Amino acid sequence: MFDGLALFGHSLGNFLTPTSVGYALLASLVGMVIGALPGLTATMGVALMTTLTITLQPNQALLILICTYVGAIYGGSRSAILLNIPGTPASAASCLDGHALARQGLAGRAMGIATSGSVLGTWIGMFFLALFTPILGEMALKFGAYEFFWLAVFGVVISGNLTGNDPLKGWIAGFIGLFIAAIGQEGMYAHDRFTFGIHDLSGGIALIPALVGAFGFAEVLTVMKDRPRKAIINSFDSVIPRLSDIFQYWRTIIRSGLIGTGIGIVPGVGEDVAAWSSYAAARRASKEKEKFGKGSVEGLMAAETGDNACVPGAVIPVLTLAVPGSAPAAVLLAAMMIHGVQPGPLIMVQSPQFVYDVVAMMFLATIGILVYGLTLTHLLTKILQVPQTLVMPVIFVLCVVGSFAIASRMFDVYVMLAFGIIGFMLRQFNYPMAPLVLGIVLGDLLDKNLRRGLVLSDGDLTPFFVRPISFILFALVAGTILLNIPSVHHAAVRAWVRVAALFSRGKPAV
Repeated sequence: MFDGLALFGHSLGNFLTPTSVGYALLASLVGMVIGALPGLTATMGVALMTTLTITLQPNQALLILICTYVGAIYGGSRSAILLNIPGTPASAASCLDGHALARQGLAGRAMGIATSGSVLGTWIGMFFLALFTPILGEMALKFGAYEFFWLAVFGVVISGNLTGNDPLKGWIAGFIGLFIAAIGQEGMYAHDRFTFGIHDLSGGIALIPALVGAFGFAEVLTVMKDRPRKAIINSFDSVIPRLSDIFQYWRTIIRSGLIGTGIGIVPGVGEDVAAWSSYAAARRASKEKEKFGKGSVEGLMAAETGDNACVPGAVIPVLTLAVPGSAPAAVLLAAMMIHGVQPGPLIMVQSPQFVYDVVAMMFLATIGILVYGLTLTHLLTKILQVPQTLVMPVIFVLCVVGSFAIASRMFDVYVMLAFGIIGFMLRQFNYPMAPLVLGIVLGDLLDKNLRRGLVLSDGDLTPFFVRPISFILFALVAGTILLNIPSVHHAAVRAWVRVAALFSRGKPAV
């Protein structure tokens, strides 16, 4: 433990320079603005900032991206509280009680709760990031081709199951992403696949232009289609957090931090699920259930703590397995690879200090959101009143410039436009974007390890099912799919009720 503290202190000391602190504060502010503006998601923000930091040193570029990520997840609470519009999907749960408090004239208190919950949630997640990453890194060294194949499948399946209202649509989006990842030359013999004679497709679909299109240009098209709502913001009270709120709900903060971190570790689930799960757990445990949805301080604290704790949690599988825990973490994974950092099972062997560098980056990000959350509230409310019709042209220009900047070729701009149209169409039919993104990211991992496993076993599929970790992952995948079949789900519920009834009858009388 003390070794970890020493490594964290060393990393933090390296970042306490005027340049790094300036980058952290600026990126946190940019992230908050992106999160606060409805429709501009954390994923889009990190993707756009990746294109703008391509020439920086790796540590400085990743510092900017992580601060943008943390700031965007926090910034979404501003529009959720003041406008009842979640700035990011992660802030949807905060609308329930945050806006109810604002209608009661307590918008300042609600924003103070969001600030304290976000900072404390991120700190809880940071603690487990520093604690679990070395442990999971050692466990990941036991993973072979068979285990990584099932891990990729599990990530797509669980992401499709937990995002959106229809698991089938989520799985379809995920497997579309897997297909997109297969375009281009395959990794073993360099044969072209699905290129249809187009030379530019031989190198595959670049991740950043695809993500910028799916989350950036698609949002521009969505705003063009729908008439934007006019922001009406009333006056509010002090935004300084009350210590009484923190001490009164300390159990809720710890519980939500643990839930958020745990959900972040699961590949592809994301901050929105963490927020809703933390909110639901707080409501079940609360002595004031009747206040939830009507202005509950505890409910808002739970939602904001849970979604922000998910951010460090989502980075844990990025560092240990090279598998993202959320859509923004997928972009962060791609950015790490672009900047020469190779996350995965060997990271604790090759560069153990980097893990604590990431923890230090998140710490600086929390300082940024704490400072801005307490001092720039009035400025951020002015930003919320900027019409989206003025913001979206700027976003479109950034999408085009950012896509072109990665490799300086027009083909990536065409990819961005194509994915923007695809993303817009999928949104109109309520297909979630997170599984699509995760499919693109995990497609290469799945493809290479399937082929590598078949080579090692001489074409025998048995090792994919009989190795202990492989069998557990296969069982999780199969169970997740089967339990979403209505007849199987109802049968499982009936069986569980019978077992519970038998168990309760068999209890000895007290």
